[in-house]
Amino acid sequence: MGGVGVLVNLLVFNLVRHVTDLPVVRASVIATVVAIIFNYVGFRYFTYRDRDKTRRTREMSLFLLFSAVGLVIENGVLYAATYGFGWDTPLQNNIFKFLGIGIATLFRFWSYRSWVFRALPPREAVADAESVLKSERTRRSRAGQRVP
Repeated sequence: MGGVGVLVNLLVFNLVRHVTDLPVVRASVIATVVAIIFNYVGFRYFTYRDRDKTRRTREMSLFLLFSAVGLVIENGVLYAATYGFGWDTPLQNNIFKFLGIGIATLFRFWSYRSWVFRALPPREAVADAESVLKSERTRRSRAGQRVP
């Protein structure tokens, strides 16, 4: 999911830069927010779909907190390059946007995996797997299929 999120981030960034007169960092913040939303949906329903879902409010709060920190890291790199060093060509904007995404991604990966999308304790994971198998056996037997 992360790789697709990077593409979404860069595509939205360049689209906003080309169709609006927004300053580079504001365009980048918009792109980052769109990518954060895209990534949450992807992580929750695809990448980490087997993880603990019992504390959804806590999960969303932590995700938003760590995403906000990542947003500051990512756009801080672009801000420093653009306004601190005067590197403000489209190519330089994209290079430092990508560099900021890379640094922020390292932080986000660690924080999401460690704090947001936590693995189920082994006992709960086994119970969940057994309940899935039991419901599949029940479904197959009702459908007249051979049950192993």
